[in-house]
This record gives sequence, structure tokens and C-alpha cells, in this order.
Amino acid sequence: MNQKTNNTKDNENMDNKNIIKSEIIYQEGLRFVAVSNSNHAIVLDSKKDVGGFESANSPMELLSIALIGCTAMDVISIIKKMRENVTDFRVFFEGIRAQEHPKVFTSIKLIYQFKGKDLKYENLEKAVKLSYEKYCSVSNMLKKAVDIQYEIKVIQD
Repeated sequence: MNQKTNNTKDNENMDNKNIIKSEIIYQEGLRFVAVSNSNHAIVLDSKKDVGGFESANSPMELLSIALIGCTAMDVISIIKKMRENVTDFRVFFEGIRAQEHPKVFTSIKLIYQFKGKDLKYENLEKAVKLSYEKYCSVSNMLKKAVDIQYEIKVIQD
């Protein structure tokens, strides 16, 4: 279905760099290939029991990856500016989904794990909070619909 809307007022106020355009192309089963502004392709698929091939991440898995990718990029950028000596950094996602359709996330927990020498917990916490409260677009969208909790773990070298 092609549907066009003419929101000239919205379009006039939008800078082209603020517009993301994506396309998804059907392959077979429930496998699709998607391409967005950066022109990088990503494959999506689903479980065999619903008609997929289990050959790629599902849309909900990609949403979880988008969230931890967004916040991880924010946090490591802030931590580098603070000159913390982080030697390893990981973010883990734990999401609980509704049992009935739509099977949305009903709760999300993010675990930020830092490893390094003489890390200051206050700086790590500040970086995580800045990402959560200000910078991460994905978490700021999702937290309007689902409770997102986080935990910070520090491993000193």
C-alpha cells in the first residue's frame, strides 16, 4: 500500500539529517533484508515454529541490540572524556516479554559492566545516568512504554 501524506509544515522544519529512511525487502519464509540511510544491510528472521529459518536476529532482538548499542556508545564516549581507564566494557540486556500478543517488553534491565584500573564509581554512574536521562534516543523512546532498570558492575584490574 502506497500512502503519501503532505505535511509541508513538518517537512519544512525537518533538516534532512534528522530523517531516517529505511526499506525492508522480503526474501522467503520470514526472512527479510533491511537497508537504511547508512546503506548497510541487515537480515531479519524469526523462529522456525512461526515460519522463519532462525538465520538472523528477530525484530525484538534487534530492538534490544539497538538499545544497548545506543547507550554503550554514549557511555563509553562520556567515560573517555572523563579519562577513566576502562579496559573492558559491556552492556547486557535482560528483557521480559508479555506472553500474549502483542508480545512487547514488559520490563527491561540493563547491566553495565566496567573493567579497569582505579575506576571511580561516581563517574561511571554519572555516564550511565547521562545516557539514560539525556543522550540515548532509544532508551528515551522505550522508557515511555516500558520500565527500564539498570545496574552497574565494576571489576577493578
